[in-house]
Amino acid sequence: MSTAELGALARPATGEVQAGGSLWRTIGRAFTANRLAVLGVGLIGAIGLFCYLGPLLYHTDQVYTNLAAANLPPGAGHPLGTDYLGYDELGRLMVGGQSSIEVGLAAAAMASAIGVIWGAVAGYVGGVLDAVMMRIVDVVLSIPGLFILLFIATIIPPTLGTMIAIIALFAWLVPARLVRGEVLSLRSREYVQAVRVMGGRGVRIVLRHLVPNAIGVIVVQATFQVADAILIFAVLSYLGFGPSAPAASWGEMLSSGTAYLYDGYWWQIYPPGVAILLIVLAFNFVGDALRDALDVRLRQR
Repeated sequence: MSTAELGALARPATGEVQAGGSLWRTIGRAFTANRLAVLGVGLIGAIGLFCYLGPLLYHTDQVYTNLAAANLPPGAGHPLGTDYLGYDELGRLMVGGQSSIEVGLAAAAMASAIGVIWGAVAGYVGGVLDAVMMRIVDVVLSIPGLFILLFIATIIPPTLGTMIAIIALFAWLVPARLVRGEVLSLRSREYVQAVRVMGGRGVRIVLRHLVPNAIGVIVVQATFQVADAILIFAVLSYLGFGPSAPAASWGEMLSSGTAYLYDGYWWQIYPPGVAILLIVLAFNFVGDALRDALDVRLRQR
């Protein structure tokens, strides 16, 4: 086979590029046709605006306590009341949402990056290296993750940075397995063989050909991981292993509110609980819709 023929195999033809564009438009239509997906995107956008634009319009002091205004019910000046330290609940809900969203996105990004590299290398190289790398993944997956996370959180000062690192420590395992499986199916394709015959290095093949073609699986899993990371962060904060006051998080707000569960202070429990529920559901709705839309691409391969 000539070099020109190999080059033709290594790069998509014009018709294939156009077909690819049409395929992605089909995927986009399938996604937007899913009402839960549209609802999920709307919720994520609304919560993001609430958490980041809200504090610019609704100014509250979330640093210094005001015990004289503790446990006030919703009313004039405090639409969602105050907590046991006198913090305005609405303002704290906004600030706490920022930390939850930032931890969720950052932990998912870090976990996805580690998982993609690990899985792509294992799937492309194969053989003994693949077996060793995936056995490591299996061993770590067999460890009760929540207990390890709690243990690490007790010995490391809880900051947003450490929370991101702690959550990502276990979250990369699932994307590593998924990407490895995708790469195993892609590495035997003609265009990959053509690049290899033309002298393409393994790093180039992985980064320029295999990972981009596995992007659908990566994006879908990353979406679910954002929801998982937000939920794990809420659990850790609820149990008292989150960032210390005056830092706020929805899990910490829910934890402090449950101390007054039988005192009728419902405004300290329901808002953070509903916020956690809504954002986790929203990312799961988007992830489910992306996975269903991606099935169109998989069926047309």
